[in-house]
Amino acid sequence: MVAFTLITPLADGRSEERRLDAQPGLSVMEAAVEANVPGIAADCGGLLTCATCHVYVRQDWLDRLPPISDDEASMLAFTASPRQPHSRLSCQLVLSDALDGLVVELPPTQY
Repeated sequence: MVAFTLITPLADGRSEERRLDAQPGLSVMEAAVEANVPGIAADCGGLLTCATCHVYVRQDWLDRLPPISDDEASMLAFTASPRQPHSRLSCQLVLSDALDGLVVELPPTQY
């Protein structure tokens, strides 16, 4: 199992951390949807045709991720919440032992 943490912003300005354990090979998006995590809409189901699984990756994890593909970069232009230098689509973050402990923050909205 690969553990990772999703941080969800709450309406009152606080945030909620949720630790998930998932099978290697699943994407962060797939694991979050399986766990019914609110905040990842995943409208396209991971087909890289929407931007509703947008996340902000903690800075200390960026160099451990695969580079952003041209297709992912194009879709990140359509995020509802502001794109940041550490923005990624969670459908493109495939969990592996190398990502055990990954921390991502959900944006305030996907729409």
